[in-house]
Amino acid sequence: MGKITGFLEIERQDRSYEPAADRIRHYREFIIPPSEAEVTHQAARCMDCGIPYCHTGCPVNNQIPDWNDLVYRADWVEAAANLHSTNNFPEVTGRICPAPCEAACTLNIIDVPVTIKSIECAIADKAFVEGWVRPQPPEIKTGRRVAVVGSGPAGLAAAQQLARVGHDVHVYEKHAHPGGLLRYGIPDFKMEKYIVERRVAQMQAEGVIFHCNVNVGPDVSIKKLERDYDAVLLAGGAEHPRDLAVPGRELAGVHFAMDFLPQQNRRVSGEALGPVEPILAEGKQVVVIGGGDTGSDCIGTSFRQGAVSVTQLEILPQPPEHENKDLTWPHWPLKFRTSSSQAEGAARDFSVATNRFLGENGEVKELECIRLDSQLKPVPGSEFRIPADLVLLAMGFLHPVQEGMVKELRLDLDQRGNVKANELDYRTSRSKIFAAGDMRRGQSLVVWAIREGRQAAHAIDKFLMGRTDLPR
Repeated sequence: MGKITGFLEIERQDRSYEPAADRIRHYREFIIPPSEAEVTHQAARCMDCGIPYCHTGCPVNNQIPDWNDLVYRADWVEAAANLHSTNNFPEVTGRICPAPCEAACTLNIIDVPVTIKSIECAIADKAFVEGWVRPQPPEIKTGRRVAVVGSGPAGLAAAQQLARVGHDVHVYEKHAHPGGLLRYGIPDFKMEKYIVERRVAQMQAEGVIFHCNVNVGPDVSIKKLERDYDAVLLAGGAEHPRDLAVPGRELAGVHFAMDFLPQQNRRVSGEALGPVEPILAEGKQVVVIGGGDTGSDCIGTSFRQGAVSVTQLEILPQPPEHENKDLTWPHWPLKFRTSSSQAEGAARDFSVATNRFLGENGEVKELECIRLDSQLKPVPGSEFRIPADLVLLAMGFLHPVQEGMVKELRLDLDQRGNVKANELDYRTSRSKIFAAGDMRRGQSLVVWAIREGRQAAHAIDKFLMGRTDLPR
């Protein structure tokens, strides 16, 4: 490394945020990026640690010490080339990844990891500003045709890799625009949608053809795709939400998070909502059930819509303030975290289960809850009520939607209801059908979806051509 003692001399300084009172007034990204000089300074903290454990924390195998050193030496062009060699969308992961690489950083043993995520984002953003990100169309076409069902991070990554080696790639997306979760699930205040649009434009210039507003199953038969293409990749995600089967679930005002969040994304982009009832938090007491990232996105969106109050309930106990690094490092630790949305004023309660929803005139008005002990068993006599005009269920997803193309193909499923395929060749129980991302592994991170999309592209190219130069 260029600055051997940088980690001893330089304090960690990460990106900052606009004040909560300001940022809840708009849907734009609110992170204040560091200056180029500060990014270079922070990159100097990457130590010559011998065994870079950050590699174990990064699903896409980013060569983190290498591009940190390149940034420190101000060789941004090479840093961008290095970063893109392992990650198709670093500007995405640089914004929304929880950064398991930082948890695995050797410096994290004393709780001051390198600001890997913000450096990654700075490299990617500079690459676009400077015009270094260009289409990479293939020199030779193979004549092979591949259909990709779903344009989330897994589908996009696979499609880009396959197009660049010369295959004729067609992506089928049921919504009006490509992006899947990136466009319709993640709020604009975490990632503005021009981020997705410029990558889609790059992919179109590389030869990828997008078929939007085409729902495979109702609009075009999956069997037809299987007949018409040399390979088909299922990358539709895990869209079957976990429900809460308690009395009162049928009351108006109780909704799944992923019925709520896409509506606001459509409003921001000017896209029509379609034939659905608007779900809005303005003037309401909102309760979010579920303590993960989707729940946090519901909180931030609710505040921006003008919610009177937001309460987030989590069935699990509150995690410890700090992890025991002797036991957890370099693995992702369980510890108490506060997201930017939670910091905007949400009340949080742990070890809470919902017994029933109570309402008037068919509309939800209260939740009856009960406290749980360390074994997740109800504590007798601990019942309490929370006022609520809007309840958002953000308890995760069970598996892909199986009705339609999955059942039509009669694909083998794993014990959790995901499409069964291994991590070596990503092939399903039908020879021409592949599966990757949440469709195969279940609900997971965007960075894992990108990894699986890239690896599935490697497997598909090898299946079609007998060999492949694509990296895994």
